[in-house]
Amino acid sequence: MRPGPRGRDRGQSSVELALLLPVVVLLLLTVLQVGLVARDVVLVTHASREAARAAATDPAPRAAAEAASASSGLDPDRLSVRTSGRGEAGSRVRVEVIYRAPTEVPLIGALLGDRTITSTATMRVEGP
Repeated sequence: MRPGPRGRDRGQSSVELALLLPVVVLLLLTVLQVGLVARDVVLVTHASREAARAAATDPAPRAAAEAASASSGLDPDRLSVRTSGRGEAGSRVRVEVIYRAPTEVPLIGALLGDRTITSTATMRVEGP
């Protein structure tokens, strides 16, 4: 008995799956890494707002850095806070938060390397 037309195609879908699975996995890992970096962008923006608020209300030199670190949950070793322009009440204080976002997702993270995310916020200095 001769095999029918379907008999020769046995295993074709398994081969196609084996060929496409690595591509799908890389695509999913890329989406995951982009999502993690996007989350870090939102956290850095929030940290800069909190740091500016702290710098506007507290004259202590480390107030902005402590507020940025405490409010965001970001790794303090990768976080840098610069404050400028703080003067008397009514002046503007500018805070810049710089964060080196890690790219730790397997395969994709090694290809991208760490990303530097920067956010700036300005607020009016409150009275004493």
